[in-house]
Amino acid sequence: MTQAGVTIKPAQGKLGVLLVGLGAVSTTFVAGVEAAKRNVRKPIGSLTQLGHIRLGKRTENRNPMVKDMVPLASLNDIVYGAWDLFPDNGYEAALKAGVIPQDLLDKCNEDLKNIVPMKAVYDKNYCRRLEATHFKTETNKMAQAEALIKDIETFKVNNNCDRLTMIWCASTEAFNTLTDTHKTVRNFEEGMKNNDPSISPSMIYAYAALKCRVGYANGAPNLTTDCPALQELAQEMRVPLSGKDFKTGQTLMKTMIAPGIAARYLSISGWFSTNILGNRDGEVLDDPQNFKTKEESKLSVLDSILQPDLYPDLYGDLYHKVRIEYYPPRKDNKEGWDNIDLVGWLGMPMQLKINFLCRDSILAAPIVLDLVLFMDLAQRAEMKGIQEWLSFFYKAPMTKKGLNPIHHLFAQEMKLQNTLRYMVGEEQITYLGLDY
Repeated sequence: MTQAGVTIKPAQGKLGVLLVGLGAVSTTFVAGVEAAKRNVRKPIGSLTQLGHIRLGKRTENRNPMVKDMVPLASLNDIVYGAWDLFPDNGYEAALKAGVIPQDLLDKCNEDLKNIVPMKAVYDKNYCRRLEATHFKTETNKMAQAEALIKDIETFKVNNNCDRLTMIWCASTEAFNTLTDTHKTVRNFEEGMKNNDPSISPSMIYAYAALKCRVGYANGAPNLTTDCPALQELAQEMRVPLSGKDFKTGQTLMKTMIAPGIAARYLSISGWFSTNILGNRDGEVLDDPQNFKTKEESKLSVLDSILQPDLYPDLYGDLYHKVRIEYYPPRKDNKEGWDNIDLVGWLGMPMQLKINFLCRDSILAAPIVLDLVLFMDLAQRAEMKGIQEWLSFFYKAPMTKKGLNPIHHLFAQEMKLQNTLRYMVGEEQITYLGLDY
């Protein structure tokens, strides 16, 4: 399909979805897709499956479904593969996660049982709270990457896949910073050969994916593809990247609420956020180094939306604090509390309280579906490198060097929709409307 200079190859054949981590998020994603295919559950939360998009002027009344406007892969063509630090198949992992209702688990138990994870890349320095039992024996990082490449190639052949995409659905890694090793592909490959400690497991997965010309989506706040070497490799291999950190509970609320407060020019003196979470991700985040990675992601949102440099009188002294507490009884049912101290006309104080009793994997699973379908679309459209139009799904969106990320949820939505319009030769919508 060729329009407006964009050629999109058809979505023919099977799409292999390679999940890094077969825990609560991945198993909930698989169960939801299989339930939607059987028409026993609606794919609630999925833009690609339920979303409509306006085309042209309001008077034209053209509002097709997104999946009918752009050539997305069919749910019936998805094949699942996974790596995990534990040997449990998808059904066993779902039982332990305790997210999926038993009646639905019974309906898709064979689909989940058929997902037997491959051995994962493990480095205890990046995940100290989990005692892995199912990991690759290679101790050299380049050898681990080569083992992953073999896994990818074998999976594609064994499952007769036409295309593949990879998405990180595992827990947050310990805090990491860029070094000279991350600057170029050559440095990075030398670093892997020399077991450089600054190369994390997620970077090894991303490297393996890119070398196989497979797009990589980063669902956690790990440094991973913020690494210049991997961005260079993505350009060289002509494949898309997106990330980072699925935008689910508390941060989703912030990107909805903060733009409204800013639009009315109300001042904020403080924003305190705390969460309780009891799943494996909560356990991993109980380690201060892993939490630091998540904290960096969650704290970046407000500055981008509120722009304190432009509005120092309103937001220059804002005190922003984020906490996550591991609380096993809640399992996957996250609870987020926000206290927002506002200042209005005449300097009068006000408060806004939010108590979001959400379900972490229930919010993340439709994001996984939308991302794998859009990443596959981007690859078929030869849109290489960072896909900023997918910022809508992430807490800490990747951007090209020198650009500030957009965190405003509704600006992100407009960017995504206008990108889809552009891809099929439709006019971008600005809502100017002077001719009405």
